[in-house]
Amino acid sequence: MKYFSFQEFERSDTAYRHGIDNTMPEAAKKNVAVLVDKVLDPLREAWGKPITVTSGYRCATLNKAVGGVPTSMHLTGNAADITTGNEVDNRRLYQLAQELNLPYFELIGKKYGFKWLHVSFNPERAKRDPS
Repeated sequence: MKYFSFQEFERSDTAYRHGIDNTMPEAAKKNVAVLVDKVLDPLREAWGKPITVTSGYRCATLNKAVGGVPTSMHLTGNAADITTGNEVDNRRLYQLAQELNLPYFELIGKKYGFKWLHVSFNPERAKRDPS
C-alpha cells in the first residue's frame, strides 16, 4: 500500500455523524490491501496525481445508513469509491483504468455521471464489462 492508508478506507462523514464505529476487521484489511496493491496503487502510479477514497470499507450499519445494497463489496473491503476531485478527470481516470487493463471486478463511473468511480476487486470473480 504505497499511496493509500487503511484510515482512508475507514473514514466516513456519515459514520462520524451517526456515531458508527467503522473500524475494519482483519479480514477486511486483507481485502483492502489486495484491492490497493492490485488496482488502486497501479492506477495512482499511472495517474501521477492524488486520488481520494470517498467511500471504502463499510460496516453493515454504515452500509445501511448510506443506502448501500446488502451485497455491497464495500462490506468486505473489496470495493472503493474514488475521485480525482472533478468529473472531467474522473472520466479520464476511468479510461486510464481500462487502458491499463487492471484486474478490477467492477469499474463504474458513467452510472454516477463520473461524480466518482466505483472500483472493486475479487480474485474469485471474473471482470465485468465496464459501465
